[in-house]
Amino acid sequence: MANLKEIRNRITSIKSTMQITSAMKMVSAAKLKKAQDAITAMRPYSSKLTQLLQSLSATLDADAGGVYSTQREVKKVLLVVITSNRGLCGGFNSSIIKETIKTINEKYANSSVDLLTIGKKGNDILSKSYTVIENNNSVFDNLSFDSVAVIAEKLMGIYADEKYDKIELIYNQFKNAATQTPMVEQFLPIKPVESDTSVNLDYIFEPSKEKIVLELIPKSLKMQLYKSIRDSFASEHGARMTAMHKATDNATELRDELLLTYNKARQAAITNEILEIVGGAEALNN
Repeated sequence: MANLKEIRNRITSIKSTMQITSAMKMVSAAKLKKAQDAITAMRPYSSKLTQLLQSLSATLDADAGGVYSTQREVKKVLLVVITSNRGLCGGFNSSIIKETIKTINEKYANSSVDLLTIGKKGNDILSKSYTVIENNNSVFDNLSFDSVAVIAEKLMGIYADEKYDKIELIYNQFKNAATQTPMVEQFLPIKPVESDTSVNLDYIFEPSKEKIVLELIPKSLKMQLYKSIRDSFASEHGARMTAMHKATDNATELRDELLLTYNKARQAAITNEILEIVGGAEALNN
């Protein structure tokens, strides 16, 4: 059994760890509230924008979407992998890395695949085995629509230049603080609208529907990427809050076990000292 000093040192160390994990949990909880409010407020707008675009596109010619709706034979694929810059968030980053590897090996086994990473953790792991054409870590320093729009414009540009035949987003979709779902979502080309989902619109358009669609497509793509990053951002804080909560609980349990061990060892030491005193006193009497 470890001596009392070693047990005391371990208890002190665990208490310090508990303070850190508890503080990180509270910080993540505060950040999660803001991130959750942002993604919750954004989803209806993003969904309605996509629905409007699909409804308009369904009434136009197949090439109304321009170069961004052009379907090509998939030979080169670009995966936009969204992770975080920091760790200590459970399986948040590892789930995306696993989903990326699975997508490459199964879905695009016969295609050439490159990566564009958003977040340091994904880049650190994936760049060792795959080609990363660009890494964007700074987007989380000041997350805004304008900063994400720059990345979306790059993606639209390389697709328009036919450098890639397909671009997909891989990210964690936020459900709640304890649940994040890995998503693989097509970014480009724009998915064709099913004919049975079209809606008859009795509107007067100014200017023409074609011009409106061409204006909406870039905005819709930028919003899609922004929503995905916002989803990932909220998921990160939810995962970190949950991970730190579990870490604090585990540290508390370990501390209680060590306190019990310490008390037992201390009681045994005191008992031995009493027995030695009693034994010594009896020896003197005899």
